Amino acid sequence: MSPHSMASGSVRSAAEVNEQIRALWLRAHGSLSSQEREEYELLVVEWAAAIRGDVIKAA
Repeated sequence: MSPHSMASGSVRSAAEVNEQIRALWLRAHGSLSSQEREEYELLVVEWAAAIRGDVIKAA
């Protein structure tokens, strides 16, 4: 994932980010390199933000 996607303020749904997380794990065959680990961590933060956004909208 490009650092620019987070900086640009693009907002993806939790489902979209979750799909990217799943694809990353599939490509890595369950063992992440250090670069993949960094990508995973960014995706998890983005996913959590999307989930929070969904909860706020529902309230």
